[in-house]
Amino acid sequence: MEYIFTTTLPIYLGMALGYIAVRLGWLDRSDVKTLGKFTVRIGIPALLFKSIAHQRPGSVLNPDYLFIYALGSLAAMGTVLLVATRILRRPLSLAALEGLGASTSNSLFLGYPIALQVLGPVAGLALALCMLVENLLIIPLGLALMELQVDGGKRHFGRMVRTTLYNLVRNPMIVAMVAALLLAASGLHLPEVLERFIAVTGNATSPVALFVIGGSLVGIELRGIRSDIVLIVLGKLLLHPLCVLGLVLLMPPSNPLLGTAAVLFAAVPMMSIYPVLAQRHGHERLCSAALLGATITSFITVALWLALLPAQWLPAH
Repeated sequence: MEYIFTTTLPIYLGMALGYIAVRLGWLDRSDVKTLGKFTVRIGIPALLFKSIAHQRPGSVLNPDYLFIYALGSLAAMGTVLLVATRILRRPLSLAALEGLGASTSNSLFLGYPIALQVLGPVAGLALALCMLVENLLIIPLGLALMELQVDGGKRHFGRMVRTTLYNLVRNPMIVAMVAALLLAASGLHLPEVLERFIAVTGNATSPVALFVIGGSLVGIELRGIRSDIVLIVLGKLLLHPLCVLGLVLLMPPSNPLLGTAAVLFAAVPMMSIYPVLAQRHGHERLCSAALLGATITSFITVALWLALLPAQWLPAH
């Protein structure tokens, strides 16, 4: 247990520093947004490129990991959606939003720093695989389900699909992953000076990401529909990693560390842009409250998931 807390506590201290800096006025929220843009548009792409460029293409597109993480995420989304519609009697747009919150992780700002502390370099590869699942499957599916109730889904669905595909092509993270895969397949290497520059930029990502998510929590209030908040938080922090863990046990990947990474990425709170996705349907306050609740609660739940994982799934320490 001491190892678990010494591993995860620095992560949450980094978040706390970001929160304190904004709360005390050392930095403005606009400064945090700028740091967030650097992380998403420059730091994470550099990190993904560094993690993939020297891998074999077959190991990057790991079908076992992709299947386990995708199916586990779909199971979590579907379960929460059913509970929201059948038991809580929520409309489909809200139920789909709650399912999206339970099945998409803050892989960039929280999942990667935790996995890096626990697993080391394999965290970068796991991040790339998670990004593929979330950006190509889970997020588009969740947004599509939310749109089905708007004018019967006829007016906006086709436009949403086109917009999603256009944004994916322009996404720096997707561009970095594709470029790295092409470089890995060619067998070529970048000049050493570029390799070092990309490594330095990628290494800056983790601490900046933690600072960003901490600062972004300032001003969020835990108010909303209580039962919906509980459903989203439990779905994200317990159901999602449980679904992934069950699949890892049924179909363990060849590298046990990747199985651990899948569970850890599933166990972290939802993506930080979750409230933004809710603005179109007027549920941003609910999603902000769920995000704050999940982030605070995850300090305990992530440590519990680490404690429950078999020792052979973790590197020697």
